Formats: sequence, C-alpha cells, structure tokens
Amino acid sequence: MKPAITLLIVFLLPCLLFAADQSFSISHNDQSITIKSNNHEILTYQLQKPNNPKYPIESACFFHPLRSPSGKILTDFANADHPHHRGIFLGWVEMHGKKDADFWGWGQPAPIANRKIVNRSVDETSSTEKSATFKVTNDWLAENESILREQLEARVTTIPTANILDLTYTLTPDADLTLARWAFSGFCIRMPKTGKLSISSPDGPAKLPTPIHTKPESDWPAARWYDFTLTYDDNTSAGISLLDHAKNPPSLWHNHKDIRMINPAITAPSSLTIKANEPLILRYRVVAHDGAADAKTLNQLAEEWK
Repeated sequence: MKPAITLLIVFLLPCLLFAADQSFSISHNDQSITIKSNNHEILTYQLQKPNNPKYPIESACFFHPLRSPSGKILTDFANADHPHHRGIFLGWVEMHGKKDADFWGWGQPAPIANRKIVNRSVDETSSTEKSATFKVTNDWLAENESILREQLEARVTTIPTANILDLTYTLTPDADLTLARWAFSGFCIRMPKTGKLSISSPDGPAKLPTPIHTKPESDWPAARWYDFTLTYDDNTSAGISLLDHAKNPPSLWHNHKDIRMINPAITAPSSLTIKANEPLILRYRVVAHDGAADAKTLNQLAEEWK
C-alpha cells in the first residue's frame, strides 16, 4: 500500500468509526418521549405533568432533562426559587383572547387557575443514524376551552462536543390573541444552580446588568446566540447555547444570571397579537455542549441553521 493512501486511511478512520457508531433511538409512552444516541439519553419531553408536589401548575409539554454528550444534566425543574420553571418550556405570563390566561405560571397579571397546556396527540416519531424527530400537538386550555393550538416539531442531532435540539413551534388561535408586553416569558431555558456561571455572545463575554422583570427596556440586546456555561467543582464544564432564528419576531433577552434563565422575549419590544387562524411560527436551536462555549462552532451552527 502506498504511503499516501495509508496516511489517508489513518486520517479518515476515526471519522468513519464515529459515523458508523452513531445510532439514534426514540421511544414514548403516555408520560414522555425519550431520545437516545448510542443508548445514552439525550433528552426527555414530558407529555404529562410529573408527579412532583413541588411543581405547582397543571401544564406539561416541556423538556427535562436535557443532557450534554458526557451526560451532564443542564436543565432544572421545579426549583425552590421558581417552582413553575420547567426545563425548556414555552408560555406567556399575560395573554388576552377568548379568555385571559397565564400559561407561564406566575399568576399575577392574568389567571392561572384552570389554565394548562396538555398534550393532544403524538403525531410522529422517527429516528435514523443521523437524527431523531418527533411531532406533537398540544392544546392550551383555559377553563377547558382551547385558546391556542400548538404543533411542535423537535429534531435532535449531534456533533462530537454537543447535542443539538432544533425546535419549531406553530401556534394557532381560533380568535385574536394578544401577548401583553412583558420583559420576560415566551420561550425559556431554566438551568440548574450548580457550578460557576459564565455568559457569552458572538461579541465575547456578556457582562450586562441583570434585567428587571417589570422593565422590558432592561433586557439584553438581540443577538444570534447567547451561551450559559457552568464550570463545576471538578473543573469540568458544560453549558447551553440558545440560537435565535432570523424569522422569529424581534426579541430582547431576559437573561437572568442569578436565576440561570435564558429567555428571548418576543414581548419585550412590544405587545404582539396573533390573528385568528394565522399561525405564529417560532424557531429555536438549543446546543447542549461539553467544555467551554466555542464561538466559531456556534456561529457556524447559526449560519447553517438559518
């Protein structure tokens, strides 16, 4: 065998082995949908409200746990400071349509009683060597009446240093529905209060003041992505990067360091009305990574995704 060919095989072999070794699986029951890669759990989507007395609201339909490739759990659920926070979730704190509702779970500007997000159906699950995908339909119920139909498509892929979750929410009301202006709510990632936190964006370390929940103008400026990385006591690190999509409505980011909350708030610039039977489509890419945030990789993922 010629030396050049030998060198080429040696160079390519790890890549070939990595590709061949990749294997996704997806399973679901009445309670949840779970996605694994090489038999290692990546994430679980909760179809029913977990049996946890610390969780005070009725809504299900959220992601927890989400793991990095090394298995670190990067989402938090029903934390003592904000027990209604639930991993990766979608909900607004003040909605006005056929009925007023708070599906976030705060309970101050709009009612939370008899307001819950429930799974209507699991429409599709599939997995290949390269990805796993599922589609679900959820109803946002106020006093047993649906005020919003949510169709969610979730797709999981991996790279050697990260698990990637692509989300597309299609939200359709049957009557005009207004999302009131608030500094927070909408799509949110709640991370655990472990380790030392560092935050970055495409511009480098992000050391902006903590936003104030009653002042939308205090939120952080729009960016292609923000990253929260946790450094643990054993000096290992892992984190979550959230990539915004250019087709989403404009957002200001309610990134709260003390709460460990990443929140691109489409209601922070102004209130927003979803017209009857005219869907609002929201797209987010979540990157659960080991090690420090890699700006070059994140910029490439953002460019590829758009």
